[in-house]
Amino acid sequence: MDQSTMDKLHEMRFPKMAEQYLLQSEDPEHWRNASFDERFASLVDAEYSNRIRNRRARLLKSAKLEQPHARIEEINYESGRNLDRRLINQLATCRYIHEYNNVFLTGATGSGKTYLACALGYEACQNDLSTMFVRLPDFLMEMSLARQDGSFIKAMKKYTQPKLLILDEWLLFTPKEEECKNIAELIHKRRKHSSTIFCSQYDESEWYEQLGGSDNPIADSILDRIIHNAYKIDIRPIDPDKDVSMREVYGLKHR
Repeated sequence: MDQSTMDKLHEMRFPKMAEQYLLQSEDPEHWRNASFDERFASLVDAEYSNRIRNRRARLLKSAKLEQPHARIEEINYESGRNLDRRLINQLATCRYIHEYNNVFLTGATGSGKTYLACALGYEACQNDLSTMFVRLPDFLMEMSLARQDGSFIKAMKKYTQPKLLILDEWLLFTPKEEECKNIAELIHKRRKHSSTIFCSQYDESEWYEQLGGSDNPIADSILDRIIHNAYKIDIRPIDPDKDVSMREVYGLKHR
């Protein structure tokens, strides 16, 4: 083993390549019949795989998913919810993000909206797509403060750049006039270059009134920009009398 080569690999920040080089040096019999190309490929593969893992770990960390351990493969289809497995698996491919489509997840509290949204967020990170999770009330509060201290453009950019934005508690409360303007600005800037998952306790048909209805001219503008290119999943119990909160099913703690 050439220590100088090891030092150079670490200096160039190729730690896994250096590690694999060391392993090859310590086990010459295993590599005796391997060609130069095969040995070199093993060094490159080790470094490449490590960088992919690190990049995806960074994406997952910056996404700030409320339920970072949510996974598509662990979705409980026997929980008494009318879930479309085919559609969910289709969304897990993240093709909808590349096509700039949105996703509406609606259902009552405890129906599993946030879990499914976070599972889709995880898949986006695994596909090297920048992702961010935020509750709409938190977003609106941040934008209000940003307008006051002059950092609005910078603050808004944080939410317009991710390829996938998950908006939890969408229209849980009727937004005020200035808040509607902030929502409209967000939707406008994300349109046609990114995707958004909207998690709401209200059915899509009720969003217009939640935005102020005919008294708010911005309501039409907001909905027109999101409803025509959205996949819709309404999570409802098959038998309401036997309904069990998905927090209990997944062993999640209440916030």
